[in-house]
Amino acid sequence: MSFKTMRAALVVAALGSVATVALSPAMAQDAAKPAAAPAAKPAAGGSALGDDPVVARANGKEFKRSDVIALLQQLDPQVQQMPLQMIYPQLVEQLIQAQLVTEAGYKAKLQDSADVKKRMKQAEEQFVQQAWLKGEIDKKLTQDKLKAAYDKWMKENPPQDEVRASHILVKTKEEADAIIKQLKGGADFAKLAAEKGTDGTKDQGGDLGYFTKDRMVPEFANAAFAMKVGDVSAAPVQTEFGFHVIKLADKRKQVPPTFDQATPQLRQMVAQEIAEEVVRGLEKAAKVEKFNIDGSPMAPAAPAPAKP
Repeated sequence: MSFKTMRAALVVAALGSVATVALSPAMAQDAAKPAAAPAAKPAAGGSALGDDPVVARANGKEFKRSDVIALLQQLDPQVQQMPLQMIYPQLVEQLIQAQLVTEAGYKAKLQDSADVKKRMKQAEEQFVQQAWLKGEIDKKLTQDKLKAAYDKWMKENPPQDEVRASHILVKTKEEADAIIKQLKGGADFAKLAAEKGTDGTKDQGGDLGYFTKDRMVPEFANAAFAMKVGDVSAAPVQTEFGFHVIKLADKRKQVPPTFDQATPQLRQMVAQEIAEEVVRGLEKAAKVEKFNIDGSPMAPAAPAPAKP
């Protein structure tokens, strides 16, 4: 892991859980609404969502429903989407087992061991790093900085042309020629895609959605962008994946994301820039010595070339 990557990880940790929004012009047209977090349903015997009943005990240690929900929120998003009642027994069991192992460890006085103390110190240092970086980011991450980042991104990423196309992918030219002949005879494109297509798009009638020219292999992109809306390719288009029959559904110019739509991603970008800036400031003010892996003095790094 590079130092820049490590610093970025610290930024993410300092910011907490931030929803990532793809910073692309197409998002303004095609962005799906984020899925709502699953609401916790009252466990059996609970009367209202505001209740927090005891759900288990282990050697006198009580666990409440809120402990189960807190554990669930630490797990993978795929697990969080599962019905709570389905995984509730396993969550309770995990809480109990963790408590029993913890008790056994304390009984063995492992909290006083050098290894545990070292790890506790490392964890404390990590939390201190995150808290300090978060404070610096909060002070410097202003609305003006976000707007400046948005203006810069808009200037560097002008809207591109994009098309929406469907295709039927088959293995041989003969199959593709036969499909084109059927289409000319009035066959339904989506139905043929479902019957003849060999890739995952066949379940959507061959629909590829909107894409820019650089998103597809050159042979396919050149053919699609040269077509008119409503056209079906007169001849099969060969790529490394096989032979395609293409139907062009639409052409449009990308609509860039609004500032509000882009703000979540902009916050992460600007926060990382701020973190790198403040850490570089710390490095400049500190007395730092670096050595090679064998302990010998490390040659100073060559200065970065001046920007024009």
